This record gives sequence, C-alpha cells and structure tokens, in this order.
Amino acid sequence: MGWGLWSSPPPTSGNGDRTSDASWSTASRSTTQAPLDPLEPAFSSAPAKKKKTISWNESLNREDWEYYKTPRGYILPGLTVGLAVGIWVFWRSYLRRLKGAGHITPGYFHKRSLFGKVTSVGDGDGFHLFHTPGGRLAGWGWLRRVPTDRKQLKDRTISIRLAGVDAPEGAHFGRPAQPFSAEALEFLQNYILGKRVRAYIYKRDQYERIVATVFVRKPPFFLRKDVGKELLNRGLATVYESKTGAEFGGPAMEQSYKTAEAVAKKKKKGMWGVEKAGFFGFGKKDALETPRAYKERIKKMETVKGIPVKK
Repeated sequence: MGWGLWSSPPPTSGNGDRTSDASWSTASRSTTQAPLDPLEPAFSSAPAKKKKTISWNESLNREDWEYYKTPRGYILPGLTVGLAVGIWVFWRSYLRRLKGAGHITPGYFHKRSLFGKVTSVGDGDGFHLFHTPGGRLAGWGWLRRVPTDRKQLKDRTISIRLAGVDAPEGAHFGRPAQPFSAEALEFLQNYILGKRVRAYIYKRDQYERIVATVFVRKPPFFLRKDVGKELLNRGLATVYESKTGAEFGGPAMEQSYKTAEAVAKKKKKGMWGVEKAGFFGFGKKDALETPRAYKERIKKMETVKGIPVKK
C-alpha cells in the first residue's frame, strides 16, 4: 500500500521492522490527551487523611451541642420543665391536703379558702373540718373517702372558730353552762355536721384554732349561707366583743353582723327573748349576760379562788 504526500509512515523499530498497528494507535491516542495542570502536582507525598471511626457505644455517649442551639433543642425541653413546675405549684397551692391548723402558713390568711367536710361540732361556734381540696372534681366522695372513725380522724382535721360571733358557753372544765348554749350547739350540729363547707380563713387564735367565715349551701336552691350570721339571726350568738383582735373579714361584714344582731334583739329571738322587765313591765330589766361577760366573770371567780384559769 502506498503512502500519500502528507502521510507519514508508521514508525519502525530499531532493527528496521515496523511496529504493529495497535502500538502505533496507542501512541497516537496518548498524544491527544489533555495536558496536565502545571500547578497541580502529579502526585502527593503527604499521607491520605483517614476518617476516624467511632464505635456504637461512643456515639451514644457523645453530646451533640449543636442540637441545643436550635429552637427545637431548647424550646421543647423548656416547655416540658415549665409544665412540670406549673403542675407542682398548682398541686401545692390548690390540691395539697392540709392535715391540721399547724400546716396553714400565714400566707394563706385573707388570701385562701378551705373546702372540706365537717366531722364534728364541739360547741356553738366551733367545729372540726377535714380538708378536701378540689372537692368532687378531685375525687372526694366517690374516689377518695373521708374517714368517719375517730381514730382515723385524729390529728387529721382543722379546728375552726367562726369569725365575728360568740355563742353561749357550754359546761367545760367544771364551769356551769350558759343559757342557750345547748340550743346553739344543737343548731350548729344540725346545720353543718357532715356537710361540705367553705371557710375563708383570717388568722390563728390563741388556742390554735383557725378563725374563719364559713359558708354552706342549703336546699332548695343551694344558695350559700353564712353560718355565723345564721346564728345571729336566730339569737343564738352575739357579735364578738373584744378590745383588740376581733376578726370579721372586713368592715362590711362587721356591719352586716351587727345589723343581724340588732334585728334578732328587736324580734326577741333566742337568748334575747329571756330579758325581762320589772313588775308589770316597769322597773329595771334583767340584763342578758353575754358570752364575753360570762367568761370575764368566771375568770375573776377562778382568780379569786386561786383556781388556774383553763382554756
């Protein structure tokens, strides 16, 4: 085969033999490859960086701090902690049961009320309350039972003293009973014993009783009734008399109590009906001895006789 004018013959070997077509085509292809980048070294003497492998246990213990920098990392935990704290505060403030007067801190007075069941009535103006916070919504009465046995109730009730009223004194510590003390006690037992009441608490008295205005709901419309005021309306108590420390729950409540007492006096209800005039309606009336006057008289008698004054 002849070669053209512009063609070059295939290269020959050193001994004059021509190389194979395959060798020639390979050489020609190599001359057409792109030239190497002069700035890029043909090879690197630096050892290749190996990726550090982490075991499964190590990966579990690693802290991904970048996660906590994202909204998802701090908003959700913050909401969870806030919810837990809120539930604890709500339980402590409204659902924690108070076992006795000693568990009531001064911060409760004039700010909080106690809801519970009356377990016993000691006299005409005092009773014991089993605290049932949350009422039926918290399960009291159908899921949680109020004890009825005296042993079970021991040291688990709160002694309540009705605010703003003073009922006739019963026979205590060898002292004689006042007129209408039995009637006042009987009324209070029939009115609130075994009932659920709400007590708005004001202070702790010298006998560790909680002074409170107490309300109970009565049929047929289950309107709230002020227990202390009901005693005044029936002439079974007087407005509390004290030089200092009398608690009514505010000036409006005090005036309301005084008005109720004045109406009972006018209608000669209860103890006010025993006041008698002199002969044929003339002369000096026999003054009623109020519970406060009775206690002061007994105290003087016991002091003169050398008898220790008992609470």
